[in-house]
Amino acid sequence: MTGRWAATGAGLVLGTAGLVWWGPPGGSLWPPLVALVVILTTRRALVGLLAGGVAGAVLLHGGDPVQAGGTIAGLLADSFHSPWKVGALVFTLLLGGFAAVLESAGGLETLLRRWARDEADTARGVETAAGLLGIVCFFDGLANSLVVGRVSRSLADRHGVARVKLAYIVDSTSSAVACVAVISTWIAFQLSMIDQAFAAAGRPANPYLVFLSSLPANFYCWFTFAMLAAAVRFRFHPGPMGPACALAARDATAEKPGGGVDGRAGPWRTAALPLVVLMVGFLAGFILLGAPRPLWPLTREGIVAAFGSDAGPRVLVLSSLVALAVSVAVHPGGLLGRRKAVGAAGRGMAAMAPPLLILLAAWIMGGVMDRLGTADLIAGLTSGSDLLWVMPTVTFITGSLISFSTGTSWGTMGIMFPLAVPAAAVLGADAAFLNLMVAAVFSGAVFGDHCSPFSDTTIVTSLSCGVTPHDHVRTQLPYALLTAGVAIACGFVPAGLGVPAWVCLLMGGGLILGLGRRFGRRPHPAI
Repeated sequence: MTGRWAATGAGLVLGTAGLVWWGPPGGSLWPPLVALVVILTTRRALVGLLAGGVAGAVLLHGGDPVQAGGTIAGLLADSFHSPWKVGALVFTLLLGGFAAVLESAGGLETLLRRWARDEADTARGVETAAGLLGIVCFFDGLANSLVVGRVSRSLADRHGVARVKLAYIVDSTSSAVACVAVISTWIAFQLSMIDQAFAAAGRPANPYLVFLSSLPANFYCWFTFAMLAAAVRFRFHPGPMGPACALAARDATAEKPGGGVDGRAGPWRTAALPLVVLMVGFLAGFILLGAPRPLWPLTREGIVAAFGSDAGPRVLVLSSLVALAVSVAVHPGGLLGRRKAVGAAGRGMAAMAPPLLILLAAWIMGGVMDRLGTADLIAGLTSGSDLLWVMPTVTFITGSLISFSTGTSWGTMGIMFPLAVPAAAVLGADAAFLNLMVAAVFSGAVFGDHCSPFSDTTIVTSLSCGVTPHDHVRTQLPYALLTAGVAIACGFVPAGLGVPAWVCLLMGGGLILGLGRRFGRRPHPAI
């Protein structure tokens, strides 16, 4: 591994030096290309984004390493002057600690197990319960995959639900849910990328309002939920999923190897109360800190003004801080239990160090690409042609290829945001079209996180559901590819031509459910 990294680094240094000497007009595309090659080679988003930033800084200053280092240091320092970026760092740390305390307390697992037992009397009931449990665990994609898979596994075995189908259900409600959730371990990264991309485009905007406006056009995520509904309701099993489900239905048993739940159980209130505090604190914080006075009566305009205010960073930090404090306070075990909770919070925050470093590296590379004028170059390549409408589709396809090849959703966003949004702005895109571009980046990033064999979510889901990553990927990929095709045909292409997002959602959702109904299998007698 070390030799491969060294060879990659040496090749990129020589390549950057060659570009400095040659000075081709397309040299500003070098940073994202470097980042992509390094991520593909090392499977490390942090290394790739840093390499792209360094290569771009060296190129920017004609090969002078001292000035390049100064630029990188300056971009890093500038990050700590942005309220949204500082808020993103602090919030990500706090929510990482919050998720770890919930898992340590065991209340989340108790809550999910009780709900699953109450709702899962049939095979379809198990599948439905697993999907709903995934939505409940909205705050973190990996925690979702780990807990829901572990909780649902024995019930799936008992009712003849194939473990590969359980893995598909769990995976489909992890990253896709976290991507559209208004508060999650993803949201801080997403908001910071939006903030930087719109600033680079010369269109400063409130990141939260942009995020909320982009939600209806996040077609891959919404169509993933529609495909999941078709798989559960109509037993739509394309590709190798069909034989696997038929075999599981025949061999239903009370228990299989690895079918038991190995998590810790605790009082359900240790999960329910902190989650309620988190959501109520989030909503109340925006209203109290951002809404115009008087607060009552609360109007639609007042709510929009609240989310469009500059209170976002404070609300994210304060709501997660209060929720973390409550989760520690209600941790079972008295004083000793609270000490254990503090330790768990510390470990959870430490576990967020790699994502935070990726966040910093993405900011650096985005700043370098802005100074190189990379987005202007891309816009120049398409100027004079009426190709603006196709940019969301190209963005989604490119992001999907990158995320599937690398397995990193955050790395994909770090590469795509500095390119897609500023380029569309240079071509004259209005605010609504820029929101569509944001949604296309998110959708492309989620595609790979959902089904790439290199994705950490894919691997964790496989382990929690008791299947091999290979079996999980090959049975899930037909669903993902079909969903991506519908997202293009019924989503990004018509939306790029001006069709409202809600019409696209109706077309795509109806097509998926229609396919499920037409090609689904007859219910198993146990359903």
